[in-house]
Amino acid sequence: MAEQTVRHLVRIVNTDLDGSKPLCKALTKIKGVGFMFANAACILAQMDKYKKVGLLTDEEIKKISDVLKEPAKFSVPSWLLNRRKDPEDGTDKHLVSANVSFVSENDIKYMKKMRSYKGMRHSLGQPVRGQRTRSNFRKNKGKVSLGVKKRADAKAGRP
Repeated sequence: MAEQTVRHLVRIVNTDLDGSKPLCKALTKIKGVGFMFANAACILAQMDKYKKVGLLTDEEIKKISDVLKEPAKFSVPSWLLNRRKDPEDGTDKHLVSANVSFVSENDIKYMKKMRSYKGMRHSLGQPVRGQRTRSNFRKNKGKVSLGVKKRADAKAGRP
């Protein structure tokens, strides 16, 4: 039996993965891939999810990256995808790696442009999802200091 060499870094979907970790655990390090989607990708690619990533062959790496890039071809249920009913074309998609942050930034820019409530909250630096602001979100407001001011002679130790 030929001895397999263990690769320490394996590149899948433009992300370097640790070769000593199991496949299902390592896939969660890819942006846009959570535990459930990684588990589904391993099942659809018909791979052992406990196999070390460093022991994967090039064909297995290609197969798993195909499942991650285009899960619709492998009949992944729509509730597992991270971008359902895309506003541009109405299809269900799954975004991975740099596409996640790119699309998210574009969505926020679009909300700001059309001046929706969420867009205005983003532009003001306020919480977007209805949290209270009386006691939280008091940092990062520029040079305005909040809280209690102490007297100068209190620092010197005078009564």
